[in-house]
Amino acid sequence: MITTTNNAAPVVPDIRDIKPPIEIPDGLAWLWWTLGLLAAAAILFALWKWWQKRQTQIAFVPPVPAHIRAKQKLDEALALIAQPKPFVIAVSDTARTYLEERFDFHAPERTTEEFLRELGGTKLLQTEQKESLGNFLASCDLVKFAKHEPGENELRGLHSSALKLVEETTPRAVNPESRT
Repeated sequence: MITTTNNAAPVVPDIRDIKPPIEIPDGLAWLWWTLGLLAAAAILFALWKWWQKRQTQIAFVPPVPAHIRAKQKLDEALALIAQPKPFVIAVSDTARTYLEERFDFHAPERTTEEFLRELGGTKLLQTEQKESLGNFLASCDLVKFAKHEPGENELRGLHSSALKLVEETTPRAVNPESRT
């Protein structure tokens, strides 16, 4: 429709551009989005469960008992028997560490005299064991600090003393049949 005004040229109405296509929503789009989110949630949940299971497996590694660890270290010390000072240091440190782990007694940080004085006031060991331990530590101190050079038989005797202490103080397993 063309309109005219009195002294003017005819005015032509403005032509509009084509409108973009209208997107017709798919009736199942919400279903696909929901299924995608559920699948992602299931994958995340499965990964979380796997990680939790792995963490519990790592966390529950039972520690090696003190008496077994001490026996292993005493066996390893035998490789040093040709060198008296390193051998005696390994054997005495193993015995002291064992006493600390087994009885919660801080042996490695104390001198032999302090350790034996404090041990004498406790009931952790029997009297014979305390005397044997005192002799053992005194012999070890002679090698470590007085430059005493013992023979192989004496070194094996020190090893046997430490092993005997560990074996005598090893906790006894409770037999489940004896409880009934």
